[in-house]
Amino acid sequence: MPSPRLIPVRTPASPEGVVVVLHGGASRGEQVGVSPAQLSVLRMVPVARRIARAGRSRLAVHRLLNSHRGWDTTTTPVTDARWAIEQVRDRHGDLPVALVGHSLGGRAALLAGDDPHVRCVVALNPWVLPSDRVDLRGRRVLVVHGTDDRIASPARSADFVRRLPSGTEVEQVSIEGGKHAMLRHGRAFEEWAADFVVSTLLG
Repeated sequence: MPSPRLIPVRTPASPEGVVVVLHGGASRGEQVGVSPAQLSVLRMVPVARRIARAGRSRLAVHRLLNSHRGWDTTTTPVTDARWAIEQVRDRHGDLPVALVGHSLGGRAALLAGDDPHVRCVVALNPWVLPSDRVDLRGRRVLVVHGTDDRIASPARSADFVRRLPSGTEVEQVSIEGGKHAMLRHGRAFEEWAADFVVSTLLG
């Protein structure tokens, strides 16, 4: 099976926090590998760059390429996200971590957000299920969803937010007219993610 990979976007010498950016992408068959050129991966490049610019030289930013596309019963993007958290800790030390994901990557960010080193989670148009449960108490969570998303249900993400335990600091934002691919209003999605991560990790 292919292995997950981390792609550095910005790696300052002495960062104060670390950001891992997670892509989406539906399954294309069992254990189909991830291409760096697939649209779901490229979609997160401007998000990662915006966060890197906003964090200046104070945040290390990495993009994760999952081990394979989609979500199956044996290995999921949550497994890859947890692997990435350990990798960035090996590289950068004991720093607060932010997870930022889109679509299935948003789901992975939320479900991996219970890692004790994660300080905040940003989920952009997350594709979640009614059965998803996670305890994110003590973390800051931002869910941004376009009102015109026809692939990942805004109602499901709103329901996910309502199910989070009390004690979770959560903010929910609707992007009027925003669609799943974030092509329209892309700047709004990017700015919400960057501002939230910077304010959380850098105060």
